[in-house]
Amino acid sequence: MTTILGIDPGLTRLGVGVIEHGPGRSVSLVHVDVYRTPAHDETASRIGALSQQLAQVLDEYSPDVVALERVFAQHNVRTVMGTAQISGVVFALAHERSIPVSLRTPSEVKAAVTGHGRASKSQVGSLVQAILGLEEIPKPADAADALALAITEAWRGVSPGAGSGENALTPAQQAWRAAEAKAKRPRLTE
Repeated sequence: MTTILGIDPGLTRLGVGVIEHGPGRSVSLVHVDVYRTPAHDETASRIGALSQQLAQVLDEYSPDVVALERVFAQHNVRTVMGTAQISGVVFALAHERSIPVSLRTPSEVKAAVTGHGRASKSQVGSLVQAILGLEEIPKPADAADALALAITEAWRGVSPGAGSGENALTPAQQAWRAAEAKAKRPRLTE
């Protein structure tokens, strides 16, 4: 059995979902929660509180891998900053514990769980409920998203130590890496 922690990062709401992955595509729920911080609190205290909660879940469940949603550009800079700050905390805490972190794009997660990269949050929630055999959809959506990240890692992930580099990435991750590399190339001007 492989223990996987999915994290839907956010400064106001941070979803965590722990699953066990057995043979084939079998997955089962271990733990799900959403950690919250008040928007009016100082950023440092919010990050500190979330860091403590994340450290506790990492120590309690000792995951074999962490599946973290990749920060992507949005129009709301504050949201992106908070998500990026919490993602950094996740990387640091996982590194301290020698736990690999796998980055997953939202469309990759939707495609893995629903079969369609543009699925709605309600579709993702419904399928997470069905896949894990839950009585109801995990709420709020951050909880379902964290579990969807963990399920994606179980079904598409590379086992820790199974390889590295370009060959260890999923096709979606390879496409993302190629797009990032293309965006960084200097452009020739006439």
